[in-house]
Amino acid sequence: MQLTMKATGDNVKVLSHLLAKNPANLYERNHKGHSVRLFYSKFSETEVEVTIFVSPDPIELLKHTSNAYDITHYINDREFAVSSIFCSFIRSALGTALNGQPKEEFSAWVDHPFSFQFDFGPVASALSNQQIINLFEPLGYKVEISRGETGYSFDMKPKSTARYLSLNGVCTLQNGLRQLFVLIPVLDNYKHYYIDEKEIEKLERYGQGWLEDHPQKDFIWRQSLRFKEIYSMVENSKNTQDRSDSQEEGSKEPAVKKVRLNELRYEKIIETVSKIEPRESVVDFGSGEGKLSVRLGFVNGVKEILAVEPSESANIRALELFDKAESKAGYVKPTPLWGSLFYYDERLKGKDIIILCEVIEHIDEFRLPKVMDTILNEYQPNVLIITTPNKEYNNVYDMEEHFRHSDHRFEWTREEFHHWCSNRSAQYPYELIFDGIGEEHEQYGCPTQMCMFVRKEV
Repeated sequence: MQLTMKATGDNVKVLSHLLAKNPANLYERNHKGHSVRLFYSKFSETEVEVTIFVSPDPIELLKHTSNAYDITHYINDREFAVSSIFCSFIRSALGTALNGQPKEEFSAWVDHPFSFQFDFGPVASALSNQQIINLFEPLGYKVEISRGETGYSFDMKPKSTARYLSLNGVCTLQNGLRQLFVLIPVLDNYKHYYIDEKEIEKLERYGQGWLEDHPQKDFIWRQSLRFKEIYSMVENSKNTQDRSDSQEEGSKEPAVKKVRLNELRYEKIIETVSKIEPRESVVDFGSGEGKLSVRLGFVNGVKEILAVEPSESANIRALELFDKAESKAGYVKPTPLWGSLFYYDERLKGKDIIILCEVIEHIDEFRLPKVMDTILNEYQPNVLIITTPNKEYNNVYDMEEHFRHSDHRFEWTREEFHHWCSNRSAQYPYELIFDGIGEEHEQYGCPTQMCMFVRKEV
């Protein structure tokens, strides 16, 4: 994944100072196992071309022994495309230009426009070519979109689904980069994190001077924030800003409240576990960095928590989180276990509660029966709690047919989830209790659906 910036005209050499990158040197940094490189392919009095690209570094990955046996390397696949992830990788490298803070003697050039061509790709997006053009043309760019030739030896498809964009226009380096850092995530199908004030603040900062007057402003905000409720709060806060400005500083209401679906899931699961009897032993499958497990450590009556996670690096981060909470009263420290749903572990048998919080959708559907047989037939917990996204609610997020995360292998409607759970309970001695998590939509239900499998003799 790469971005190339080409500028032509007088004084273009000053761009090296705005970027704070020496054209004689290769810029190279490592970011979470990825190499970020920046180099100049052209540098003359009237033409400068600089490329920044990100690629996985297998040698660097192998150096980190904590990741050497990370099961997720073999379970999960990843795409590498110009996306919100790409922007996060290159942000530090382009920070001087984005913030408009070169050395003082070059600060006057921050607001100087140049004739630019921005080329970037590959882009994986559900937006049509016309929708993409509508994002960039109002900013004064001429937009060219191309697809790579596939070259398959068999009859599959002549063109790649990935696209490459070329933008030509006159702008300052800072504005050009800020526009890309806002609009590239808008193109991104797989942006997946929960929105708070920081994301809104970034949009307002990078969008200053151009986003407010963009004819696609509402679409850009919706695509960036994903959540209609958040977008509505932003609009409401803007409409009431003039009135609130007259109030005293201490009496102002916060413009935007944090809304995190993850937090709602954890709260619901903790509330549910607190009502289950007995609840002495709990298994948190797919525990990740331990955010749910550490909360379980404060539930009254819980005496043992096994945090099972296939990623060894995530287990290490979870252990750090568990250690931080150890000094607090009434805390039961979880035990991290390196394991997977695909491997039987005698230590997990006969527990009171097993939790699969947002786990099953990361597993291929045809592998789920084996997973459920291992849990319900071999481990035989008193209660199994499963949460998974409600596909219908994606309409509220304006996601249409797209999954909420690039690693999701499926997402089910409420009817599909009920049917799947009912088939499982028919095979094993468990009764079902369904519930929803998050704000309920009149037509689409809750964003997350939950089912409790309760063993009949309990």
